[in-house]
Amino acid sequence: MSRREPLIFVVSGEMSGDNLAGPLMAALKAQTEGRVRFAGIGGPQSEKQGLASLFPMRELSVMGLAEVLPHLPRLIKRLNETVDVVRRLKPDAVVTVDSPGFCLRLAHHLRGSGIPVIHYVAPQLWGWRPGRAGKLRKRIDHLMVLLPFEVAFFTDHGIPCTYVGHPAVEAGAERGDGQAFRARHGVPPDVPVLCVAPGSRHGEVRRLLPDFSGALRLLKESHPDLHVVVPLVQAAAEEVSAASRDWPLPVVFVTDMAERFDAFAACDAAMTKSGTVTLELALANVPMVVAYRVSAITGFLVRRLVLVPHASLVNLLAGREVVPELMQEACTPERLAAAVEELLGSERVREAQYEGFREIIEAMGAPIPPPSERAAKVVLDIVAGAMPDAARTGVSTKV
Repeated sequence: MSRREPLIFVVSGEMSGDNLAGPLMAALKAQTEGRVRFAGIGGPQSEKQGLASLFPMRELSVMGLAEVLPHLPRLIKRLNETVDVVRRLKPDAVVTVDSPGFCLRLAHHLRGSGIPVIHYVAPQLWGWRPGRAGKLRKRIDHLMVLLPFEVAFFTDHGIPCTYVGHPAVEAGAERGDGQAFRARHGVPPDVPVLCVAPGSRHGEVRRLLPDFSGALRLLKESHPDLHVVVPLVQAAAEEVSAASRDWPLPVVFVTDMAERFDAFAACDAAMTKSGTVTLELALANVPMVVAYRVSAITGFLVRRLVLVPHASLVNLLAGREVVPELMQEACTPERLAAAVEELLGSERVREAQYEGFREIIEAMGAPIPPPSERAAKVVLDIVAGAMPDAARTGVSTKV
């Protein structure tokens, strides 16, 4: 192949990153009329775009200090392997997607290589450890951020930065067909439906499912006709399916990404882990309670470092508590069930969340062009030696 076809080395460390990398790669193909090559690490979405992953992405899906330590020798081995491959291939750019623990260490090892490193999804330094921004500035050449308020923080720290927008706004979460979903799965049109989203990482699923299961047993008493919808991610599908076998309510599992948003539209409320799914649910106008647990050691450290009052994307974007957050010790079956009861039983509580969702959607801006296209343009500009506008101006831009 001609060297005029740029080689982009893409690295995703978990499903959420792979879900960003796949559309980015598709947009790079569209903007180059297919004259682009890929190498790197990724999952099914990246592989659909032609990436042959250097090793299985699941080997990098570890989160939290206590969780990482047992896997450290393997992670170091994979990091060194990746560095060697990048130096041998000499790609036109390296695009690392989320997973800062692995990706930013890779960027550190590539310093001085002459290969531009573009990181997609800002590490949440504005929420904790802002002093590490100086280290980030030395490791990467450009940062593509998902949230509007991140631009000012990173440009103030001298990091070239472009706001490309959150991928949830182009995914179509607001266009689901709830009636069709209920009809397909035999869910009566007049029964309440609860979305239960325990996550995609094994650690978070293992810690959240017991509390979610306990909450459903309590809800069965007050809502005997309640149905449950569970969006499954490939990495945790078997684990979630096995844990839910003894749930006392009818369950519909959703494995097809194309059906995910129909499922959301069919739901009256959600009990969900923190993460991108909270923004998808907000776009789908599904009121929710957000929960999260990490190990006791990680939780102890985070409490002493965190600088922001909220954990969920919805509340961070709104700048206030729009949805209840039940974290660590507060995440109990009793409190989860009580929060869901409020959502199902109080129009006032639901309407307060709907108003917050409208604020968030307005703050995110119009999804035209889509975030993946904006991100692809940034990558190609850097490959061509041009500086994206936002890096020069230090303000949010819609490419």
